[in-house]
Amino acid sequence: MSGINKVILVGHLGKDPEVRHLDGNVTVASFPLATSESYNKDGKRVEQTEWHNIVMWRGLADVAAKYLQKGKLVYIEGKLRTRSFEDREGHKKFSTEIVAENFTMLGRKSDFEDSSTSSESVESESTGSSSATKSNDYSLDASEDDLPF
Repeated sequence: MSGINKVILVGHLGKDPEVRHLDGNVTVASFPLATSESYNKDGKRVEQTEWHNIVMWRGLADVAAKYLQKGKLVYIEGKLRTRSFEDREGHKKFSTEIVAENFTMLGRKSDFEDSSTSSESVESESTGSSSATKSNDYSLDASEDDLPF
């Protein structure tokens, strides 16, 4: 039996997506995402915040760069990836990231200037179909260049 690697997060962007263009005209966007949990400890409410490194590729990165901003609330689905690299001193380092497969912008309509609905969802090209879905179930064919939102 094969394993399952699935991550679902709802949180706020810690900063605007950082966009890079790699060889072969490949776009990658990355940003930190904060998730918070609250619990009671000795009768006091305690909030614990976790920070996650989010990475988006290709068309998903392009959409993120256009619509996501620091502080926005998003729902993200993806996979957990750990990579290793050597720092400048030659020490081996590890980085754990969430490679997003799709995301949905959450919040009020006014939170998204170009938005015509309260939530929008975008799916990664890596799943075989690049699509954007609004609450009216509009879907964007992978051959279209303009996004409907």
